[in-house]
Formats: sequence, C-alpha cells, structure tokens
Amino acid sequence: MRLGTRGSRLALAQAQLVADALGGAELVTVRSDDGDPGDKSRFVRGVERALLGEEVDLGVHSAKDLPGELPAGLSLVGVPGREDPRDAFVSLKYASLSAMPEGAVLGTSSPRRQAQVLRARPDLRIVGFRGNVETRLRKLEEGIADATLLACAGLNRLGLARHITAAMGTDVMLPAVAQGAIGIEIRADDQETASFVAPLNHAPTAICIATERAYLAQLEGSCRTPIAGFAELHAGMLRMRGEILTTDGSRTHAAMHAGAAQNAIGLGEQTAREILERAGPDFFATA
Repeated sequence: MRLGTRGSRLALAQAQLVADALGGAELVTVRSDDGDPGDKSRFVRGVERALLGEEVDLGVHSAKDLPGELPAGLSLVGVPGREDPRDAFVSLKYASLSAMPEGAVLGTSSPRRQAQVLRARPDLRIVGFRGNVETRLRKLEEGIADATLLACAGLNRLGLARHITAAMGTDVMLPAVAQGAIGIEIRADDQETASFVAPLNHAPTAICIATERAYLAQLEGSCRTPIAGFAELHAGMLRMRGEILTTDGSRTHAAMHAGAAQNAIGLGEQTAREILERAGPDFFATA
C-alpha cells in the first residue's frame, strides 16, 4: 500500500498512525501546492493529484483541511477515532485567555480563531502567526506574541501536550469542522483499498464528521470565512452546533440542532440552512 501524505512532522505522524493500523504501508511524501498561505485546501491538493494519477493508493489528511466537496473520482472512506477536538490556549506568560491584560498580543492566522478571540476579547491585538506547530511555538518563545492558539489534537499527536496552557471549552471556542479527526481518502472505484481501510473507520467519529462536513458543504464557505461546526454523538443521538462570524468578531450567527444519528447529513444541512437564513445573503461577502 502506498500512502500519500504531506511532509510536515504532524502530517507524517498522522500518516504513520494509519500505516501502523494497516499493518504497514509505504509513506509517499507529496509536496503541498504553492499559493495563498491561507488556503487550507492547498494542503490536500497535491495528495489528491497523486491519488488520481495512481501514484498512491490512499491519502491521509487532517480532516479539517478537506473542502466540503471532494474532487470527482475521490471518496472519503475512513475516519479513525477522533483526538481532542478543542483548541489549546498556549502561553508562556498567562494562564488563560481571560487572564491576558488589555492590549496583549495573540498570534494566529486562523480567521475562525481570530474572530472568536475578538468576540470574547476585543481589547486584544492579533498578529499573523504562520508555520507548522514547532515554528509557532518558537515564535512564542521569541516574544513575537504573548499567546497563541493551536489544536489540542496536533499537540497530542506530536507529543507536545506539555505546551497546552489551557484547553478551550467548545462553549467558548467552537472548533473548526472536523478538527481533531484524520481523513483517509481513496479513488472512488478502488474497492480493494476500500475493503482494506474499512476496519480503521470509527463509526461514531465518522457519523460526527459526516454531519459537520454536510454542514460545511451547505454553507459553501471559503477558508477565509470564519466558520465553526461541531457534532457530538451520545446514545445514538446527535447534537450539531454551528456558527459563522465576521473576522473582527463583531457579528455572529449560530444554530444548534439535535436528532437521530441516522439523519446525520440532514442534521448538518439543517443547521447550516438556519444559519444562512439568519445571516442573510450578503454575510459571506462582507465577513
């Protein structure tokens, strides 16, 4: 089995988790697309081209990087158990977001995190913080910012959980769609690989991710639009929460729906439709 992945340390760690679960696979590192640094889909396009060109048999992604609609000919067939979906507040100076003084600097290049922080703390200053996890931790040590926000899942998978100052509750910062999950993508007509990967699929996680991705596809938001969405499954019942924000956090629209797990797709779409109805047609153009 040839497993396509990006070359970052986190991507390789996630790919190795899948390879080990498969009983071994050859990791094939694929270069990310150049282009807009804020475009998360560039992280997956190179692997998807390798899949369509039959250079690899499956691709492993951070599921939150996958667009709501996959390219024709590709299918998401495996979602292993989800890691901690929450955002991590990371600081060498302050114990929490609320403990930061007025005018303190928080580094992030995520439109969602920026919007959610400014909604809670409009008195803080936001600076751009790009790069992989290690790069952003180093920038923090260099004093470029007083704090940053990273995914708990990435820090956990890299063995860097000690850097988590505080995990942000989902009631304070609703995560990005599919945050904490790994997505396994294959060619849609490759039944042999689908059968091979099937045992890795964690049904409760897959249901939640399907709900969140249906919500994202209905919104048709870009990576520059602050969108959050999180589904939880308990005793066969789903709860889906979603919100969209302006980048300055001044306007937000949210919705929550609950229902049976069998209606996962419909629940995600219903949540998105309600948000769109509340926001109006011009929200994404002005967000």
